[in-house]
Amino acid sequence: MGYVYLFFAIAFEVTGTLMLPISKNFTRPIPSIIIIVLYILSTYLMTFTLDYFPLGIVYAIWSALGIATVAIMSYFLYSQSLQWQAIAGLVLVIFGVILINFYSSSPKNDDEEAKPRDSFMEMSDLNKKD
Repeated sequence: MGYVYLFFAIAFEVTGTLMLPISKNFTRPIPSIIIIVLYILSTYLMTFTLDYFPLGIVYAIWSALGIATVAIMSYFLYSQSLQWQAIAGLVLVIFGVILINFYSSSPKNDDEEAKPRDSFMEMSDLNKKD
């Protein structure tokens, strides 16, 4: 389930980012409101992934796949150029995400129900004793 939350968090963030040129620097109200809602939804969904994966892993995947997707979609939607160096960089970013997923701690089983957390201290690792 963690990957589902992460997928939609990335999708909402990428959609919002791709709408930035349409908002004309937030001077057009409707696109601007949609962007804000998409970013809020993205962040909200990303918080649910923290029940399944560590924050560093979630943020690395979210930002890397967001960057790669925005760059590729901008090429098709806005005719922005991608030089070979940028393409090589995107390949490395995607390879990095694969490595992070492959070598990071495994997600909780779907059979294990994610325990809801009530406070910041319960959400953080600050209160855990070794």
